[in-house]
Amino acid sequence: MKKITVQWIGHACYKLTFGDWSCVVDPYENGSVPGLGDVQAAAHEVYCSHGHHDHNAAHLVKQVRMFAPAPEITKVASFHDDAQGTKRGQNTIHVFEYQGMKLAHFGDLGHVLTEEQVQQAGDVDVVLIPVGGFYTIDPQTAKKVAQQVNAKIIIPMHYRTEQFGFDVIAHIDEFTQLFDNVIVAEGSTAHITIGMMQQPQVLVLTPAALEKQI
Repeated sequence: MKKITVQWIGHACYKLTFGDWSCVVDPYENGSVPGLGDVQAAAHEVYCSHGHHDHNAAHLVKQVRMFAPAPEITKVASFHDDAQGTKRGQNTIHVFEYQGMKLAHFGDLGHVLTEEQVQQAGDVDVVLIPVGGFYTIDPQTAKKVAQQVNAKIIIPMHYRTEQFGFDVIAHIDEFTQLFDNVIVAEGSTAHITIGMMQQPQVLVLTPAALEKQI
């Protein structure tokens, strides 16, 4: 079966598996995110949306040496703020295309997408998107961005709960209350298939780095 496996390690850090090939996006430095344990992952590649310590700890990911075909990857330049990067710098959106499915990791996006950025990304089936505000887009803007790329599965990140996250960012409830179709998964991993993409839905995962502490 054609599928993309998404594992949320925590914060904005994910391990993504496309067939036999895998990558980790935005690993955070140990101890940098309240409530979350260390990043423990191995993958073929590591991608970082920007250079802040809670997103660029590539050295913590063990590199897999065995060859496997990678998906098509498009990098879309964007900003970490709504002021052309003058406050927090640049941000890279990573778009992965695999067997007819597209997934985008939005990093620490700080603004709605421009028309050019929407065209570069194209229609995206699955979005991993920050929703906490303060450092990134807020819940309402995150919903708008997901709509800009016609997302069918919206996986929120970079928020807080009672167990983890920065105090200054929004609670996950502030995002999920904007949607009618919300699924709360029991674990950290989701297997995404084309059959799941019938109507927009929010999928809330549990950080693997939190599970390891329980």
